[in-house]
Parts: sequence; C-alpha cells; structure tokens
Amino acid sequence: MQDSKGHLPPPWRGFNDFWCQNLPTRQITDGGIVLVTGASGYIGGRLVPQLIQRGYRVRVMVRGDTENYHDVWPEAEVVQGDALDLPSLKRAMAGVYRAYYLIHSLVLGPAEFAQTDLVAARNFRQAADDSQLKHIIYLGGLGKEGDCLSSHLSSRHEVAEELARGKVPVTTLRASIIVGSGSASFEIIKYLITRVRILPMPRWTNNHSQPIGIRDVIKYLVGVMEAPDAVGRTFDVGGIERLSYARMLEIFSDILMLRRRTFSVPLNGTRLAGYVASLLTPVPAAITQCLFDGLTNDTVCRCDAIRDVVPFEPLSFREAIVRALSREEQDLVASRWSDSYPPAHELKVKLHQLRRPPRYQAHYELKTKHSPEDIFNAITTIGGSNGWFTGNWMWRLRGDFDRLIFGVGMSRGRRSSKQLRVHDVIDFWRVEDLKKNRRLLLRAEMRMPGRAWLEFNVDPVEQDGRVQLLGITAHYATRGLAGRLYWRFFQPFHWYIFEGLLKQIEVRSAGDL
Repeated sequence: MQDSKGHLPPPWRGFNDFWCQNLPTRQITDGGIVLVTGASGYIGGRLVPQLIQRGYRVRVMVRGDTENYHDVWPEAEVVQGDALDLPSLKRAMAGVYRAYYLIHSLVLGPAEFAQTDLVAARNFRQAADDSQLKHIIYLGGLGKEGDCLSSHLSSRHEVAEELARGKVPVTTLRASIIVGSGSASFEIIKYLITRVRILPMPRWTNNHSQPIGIRDVIKYLVGVMEAPDAVGRTFDVGGIERLSYARMLEIFSDILMLRRRTFSVPLNGTRLAGYVASLLTPVPAAITQCLFDGLTNDTVCRCDAIRDVVPFEPLSFREAIVRALSREEQDLVASRWSDSYPPAHELKVKLHQLRRPPRYQAHYELKTKHSPEDIFNAITTIGGSNGWFTGNWMWRLRGDFDRLIFGVGMSRGRRSSKQLRVHDVIDFWRVEDLKKNRRLLLRAEMRMPGRAWLEFNVDPVEQDGRVQLLGITAHYATRGLAGRLYWRFFQPFHWYIFEGLLKQIEVRSAGDL
C-alpha cells in the first residue's frame, strides 16, 4: 500500500511491531544522529527500524557498497565504514551524538574472531575520542568476572573494557542466549529438536543461562540510550528464568509436541559438538562452535539494576519461542543470523566491478509468453524449502560437501519463502542485485577456487511485450589451475541443471505448481 505521497513503505514495515512504543523512557529530542554499526547483522537489523519508528535520525554503517542498502533502510542515512579501517570510522562518526556498537566476528570462527574484535573495538574507541560522540551502547555477553571464561565470553568482556578506556561514556548490556525468529541460538535448538530423536548431553548442557527474547533486547538497547541513569554503566539483561541448555531443549520439544530422549555423555568439549551441530542445523561450524563454547560457563544475571532504569516485564523463554515460531509460520522474519557475511564476502568485488568479464560463462535461455511479473515471481521463490526446482540432489550434494570443509552449505535456506531483498541469503548464494521483473543476481558463498555468480534475466523479445526471453547465466572468475579444473568438472552438469531450471520456472510462472 502506498502512502499519501505515492511512496511504497520501507521493506521492514509489517515485519517488526513497534516494540518500543510503550517504553517508560523518554525520547531524546536534541536532533542528534544515532549511528548503528553492525546494522546488517541480526540485532542491528531489528534495531534500526525501531529507532526510525521512535523518531530518531539514524545513520547506518556498512562495510560494502551502500547502493543497495538504501532500499533496505530508505529512511536512514547509509554510509560506508569498516571498524578495521580507522579513517573510514572517523568519516562515519562525523556529526554523530550516539552510537551502537554491535560489531562482532563470530563468522571468523574460534581461532580468529577474538583478535579481530579487539582491533575493531580499539579503532572505534579512538575514532570516538576524536568525534562529537556523547554516548556508546555496546551489547556484550554475560559471564562472571574472575571465572575461567570461554574464549567467546572473554572476547566480549575485552571489547567492553577496550571501549571503556576512551573518553566517551559507554553503556554495556551483557546478555546470554538471545531467542527470536532468525536468531542462531533459536535455529540451532529448533533443528536439533526436529531432526534428532535421541540427544546426547555433554556436561556443559547442565550449566545455566538466562535466555532473553529479541524484542526485550531491542527495548533495553533503546531504553538505555534514553535513560540518563544508564550512561557509563554496565547492566546484566536476561529473561525471567534461569535454565540449563538441556531444559531449554526440553521446553522447545514440549512446545512442538515432540518426544525426544536424552542421555548424558562424560564429555565437556565444544568443538566436536559444534561441528556435529553445524551438520544438523543451518548454522555453520564457525558460529555453532563459538556459541557452544559460551555455554561452558553459567551466564545468568547477577544484578537486576536494569529493571529500575528501564522497567518492563521481559518475556519467558516459552513465550519468546512461541513468538519466534509464530513469526516463522507467518513468513515475517525481519532479520536472520545469516544476514552477517562470511569472512571478507561483504568486501568482495561485485560482478560489475570486475576489470574484465569472467573467463568462463554458461548461458541458457528460452522464450515464454508469460508476463515478466509472473516469471520473476517464480524466480524469486527459488531455494530454501522450495528447493531448486530440478536436480535438487545435485545442489544438496554440493552443499553437503561444502559443510564438510567448514563452508556455509545449502542448509542456510532463506529468511523468507516469498520475500526477497538485496543481501538476503539463498542457500549458499547471496543476492547481489535485484531489479524487479528484470534481473536477479546471486553471488556464491560456498568454498571454491574462484568467484561465481548466477544471473537470471527477463527481457522482452517483441515490442508489444507478449514474448519474454528468460535467461540464466553462470559466471565464473577462476584463480589458477584449481579454478580451471573446478569449472571443467562441473561444466557437463550445467545443461541438465539450467535447462531443467528454465522449464520449471516457466511452469511455475503459469501457476501450475
């Protein structure tokens, strides 16, 4: 539906309720810009719309090209900046009064993320000291100081300490497991429950956490920015219950009315458990291992001071799960853990930025009398639970191999089965460009010795528009001998896959499936 000026609503309208409408804190009216870093991730993707609806001037910092992000957040200012590049941070902070620090590097895996996060925090602190910034809000992790914390939780604490060394006051929120549609923790639990009938329970599954719903996290993030008493303080935030991971699995299975058996195993390692979980869930090993690593400590709130500063009643774990499942059922997942890019992918060269066209291309096409709208609607439902229309076993086999070598695999699926936007994930692809009824360009994120894109085009053949040319082009830019061999190996399968895919798109354009 268009507004009175004929503008379409932002794409997030209808996905997020106005969670912060009844916050007891008062909106800040000084007109200052609010900077959100990590906005392309799961938390940031939920926070930005709430700030906009609350009436704030929001600036979003992204690492890659800003061009397509303007369609995601048309009411926000989008700037380019990288926390590992100090000059770009300073440019992003120009004229900013308040900033959210939501940057983390879990996708790098246990071996690399801690050092990267520390460097990013140091740069951010230095840039903040040289700016007009009045307040930084950071979302970290729970865990008792002095305990032998996991590398994941230790890194979160180190980032908080690094930010606090600067001149700008920092408010730190420390949370445990965050539950919401599209969150990594939620999807790990859901897929373990739905796919595994007998669950082995390592010792760390008996440690306690205080899971919190995503909407409560967002309300606290907005509330502490608006509450003068929150400036410069650290708060523990959590739901109303302290639960073991084993108990959370039990509650989830009860909600889904699934019987699952558990048995204890005398193991405490998380690397192997995280790797196995990555094969059973859409979440890759780099993330599951880090999250499981954090469960080796109790992560419960030891102080409830936040309840006095931003007073409201958080959701229970059961309520948060039911809301998340409801969002999925309605196909209204606003952001997802997969929105965060794998290492370096956001900064990769786009297809149109290549100095010369990819060396290898495979193009297939057919003529159809269906309308561009119907054809494009069929194209944009590809992947995820809908599959790839033809040769699905081949797509799955490639995805399974990718997961075995610690890639993203096919099981990431989609954020929405019907809605598609730039930067969305489709299995082991990501949307690089989308022009309605004309073009869909996907960039590969699986592990391979080169760069690959898959392009769908709809072009009119006749001037009256009655006949359309539906085309699929695979682009491959190779690196060395391994890349050439890779292309040659898969080349014989292209005809079977893409000719079948074209025919199935045409069938679905007619509404026959």
